[in-house]
This record gives sequence, structure tokens and C-alpha cells, in this order.
Amino acid sequence: MNNQQAQAMPLASARLWVPLFLIVSLFFMWGVANNLNDILITQFKKAFVLTDLQSGLVQSAFYFGYFVFAIPAALAMKRFGYRAAIVFGLLLYAGGAALFYPAAQAHEYVYFLAALFVIASGLSFLETSANPLIVAMGDPETAERRLNFAQSFNSLGTISGVLIGREFILSGVEHSPEELAAMSEAQQTAFYTTEVQAVAGPYLAIAAVVVVWALCVALVKFPVLARAHENDERGFSLADFKALLQRRHYLFGVLAQFFYVGAQVCIWSFMIRYGQEAVPGTGEKTLATYLTVSLVAFMVGRFFATWLMGYVKPARLMAWYAVVNIGLCGYAMLAANHAGLIALAATSFFMSLMFPTIFALSIKGLGREAKAGSALLIMAIIGGAILTAVMGLVSDLTSMHTAVIVPLVCFVVIWLFARKCQAGAVGA
Repeated sequence: MNNQQAQAMPLASARLWVPLFLIVSLFFMWGVANNLNDILITQFKKAFVLTDLQSGLVQSAFYFGYFVFAIPAALAMKRFGYRAAIVFGLLLYAGGAALFYPAAQAHEYVYFLAALFVIASGLSFLETSANPLIVAMGDPETAERRLNFAQSFNSLGTISGVLIGREFILSGVEHSPEELAAMSEAQQTAFYTTEVQAVAGPYLAIAAVVVVWALCVALVKFPVLARAHENDERGFSLADFKALLQRRHYLFGVLAQFFYVGAQVCIWSFMIRYGQEAVPGTGEKTLATYLTVSLVAFMVGRFFATWLMGYVKPARLMAWYAVVNIGLCGYAMLAANHAGLIALAATSFFMSLMFPTIFALSIKGLGREAKAGSALLIMAIIGGAILTAVMGLVSDLTSMHTAVIVPLVCFVVIWLFARKCQAGAVGA
């Protein structure tokens, strides 16, 4: 190697690290947005005096955006390239966050739901583009290491989202129905207005940061693959989707992913609400701490499961974890107390391996249909939209601890899928 080559290598490496840093940061950003929703559910229930079903529409609006834009985002990435799709996704994300300000001024819940839909639309573009781009940006031999590194920032983002909401959105001011009834109409209006407007500031700050990031991604020089579409790779077509409908194992995987995302979103969305019922008198900020601890357990569980898979086959390990979560949810249903809250929080540790494991087991052996299969698995996250609303409805009709039957049933489906994979020797 001559001196010119030796000097060029560090320079090329430095040029790669800057765009790599920008893209890895995206994993953090969508983690923040995803788990701020868990705080919004509590905040909007109080500020708009909502039922559990109505407050659960936060997740319905959000995950419906993912569902609608999963395939368009993939097609845009193929047509215009990774970087263009990411910039567009960031601008949608920022636009949705900025819409929180006029929604707060109008004091209309439906406007917030529309803003969340726009945010999720942007995140759909980011998630569809960022994962394969991380793989493409560097040595193929270290691709998995880069992607695992990037995914760890997503877990940090989920924790940060709850902390941001706890500190800057939740006021800690909670009035009983009797106290509210004793207030004058002007006092009630002032209270509700203050609680609604509390969400605008953090989201405006997020919008500003995201716009800056979009400019950086647009201006920084990226590898060629990030700027051009994949001319040398086959995209997916309608024929691929038709072929997938003939694959029963794959369809079961899509169903399992639907129920997994539903279970995760249900538990995280209503953990504070469960705590308010199970441990009366506990403040919303204290209960938000339980959610934070649960998310930390999720992050630790992800690393632990990765290590454990060196000794236990993925499908078998997921079956064990699903059984544990069935038991934890059953306990949370029967013991609506502090121990039940701890049991509900503990489910996060055992959920940690489920999304990527279901994803991998589902597309294994798809071959040329793998890209279309991946798109449908991303669309399956609409389970977070539908099942959260179902859990809210069950809670309104019965109680929140009874509504934990919804994620319990989800884990039963995941256990059945894992057992099916074991029987078919797929990751068994």
C-alpha cells in the first residue's frame, strides 16, 4: 500500500462516519415518537375527559399511518433512493409534530389524531429506508454489527420518549371527579386548556430538531447507494403478493406479528392507566417511572435474548417467553394491585425478542418473495392500532385489569406460532 492509499483510507472512513451517524440517529428519533404516545394517552384522557377506548385512538391513528404508507414508502425508496425517502420521511415527521401547535390552539382531539397520523406516515418512510441503508453503508462482513448498533439507539429513544413526556408533558396535577365538579366553569376550562397546551412545546422542539436533521441528510455527501435506486436488485410485484397468499407458514407469521405489536402497544399504552386502577392514589409521574423501567427491561432483554440464542433455538426460546408472558398477564388480571403492576411491567423483558424473531422466522425461505414479504410484515403493525382500541373498549365495559386479557390472547397466538415453527423445524 502506498502513502496516498494509506492517507485516503482514513479520509474515506471519516466521510462514511458522518452519514452513518445521521442515519443511526434516526433509530433514536422514531423511538422517541413511538413512546411519547404512551404519555399522550394519559394526558389526553385527562385533558379531554376521554374513555379508555377514545384515548386508545392515539395509537390507532398512529399505527394506521404506518399501515397506509408501508408499501408506498418501499416503492419510493426503490424509485428515488434511500436518502430521498429519508429526507421526505423526516419532513413528514417534522410537519406532523408542528401540527401539534394549531391542534392545541384549537383544543380539538381529532386534530391531534391527524397530526399523529402524519408523524407515523413519515416514520414509515424512515423505517423502510434506514434499516437497509445501514446494511449498505460499509463492509458487508460487519453489516449485522452495524444494524444491531443502530437498533440499540431505538431502545434508547423509547426510554427518552417516556422521560420527555414525564418531565415536560405530564403536570402531575390530577383532580378527582368531585374536585372538578366543585370548580367553576372558568376554572375547569383553564385546567383543561393548560393540560392540552402542555403537549405543544415538546412537539415543536422535536419538529425543529427533525428539520435540522433533514437538512443535514440532504446536504451531507452519502455513499452512492444512498443516493440512487437499486438498479441491480429486483423489486417486488403484485405476483409476489399473490404467491405469498399460498404460503400458510408465512401468513401465520404475519398474523403473529399483528398480535405481537398489538400486545406491545396495549401494554405500554395502558400501563399508567392500569396503575391508576391497581394502585389508587399513585401519581401519573410515578407511574410513568414504571413504564420507563419496563422499557429499560425491554432493552436489556433484547441483548440477553441475543446471547441466549447462541444456546437455544429462536423458536423454542420465543415459545418459552410467550408462556411466561401469558402467566404474567394472567397474574396482572387476577391481582389488580402493586404486584400486578410489576407483573405487567415485567412482560417487556420477555417481549424483547419477539418482533425480530417473528420477522426472521416468517421470511425464512421466501427467496425472491422476501421483499414483498417484508413489506406485509411491516404492515402487520396495524395490530397496534386495532388491538389498543379493543383493549380500551374492554376496559370501558369492565375494568382495566380485566382488559389485560387482550395482550394475554396475543401471547397465546405467538406461542402457537412458535410451536408451529418448532414442529416444522423452522428455527426450532
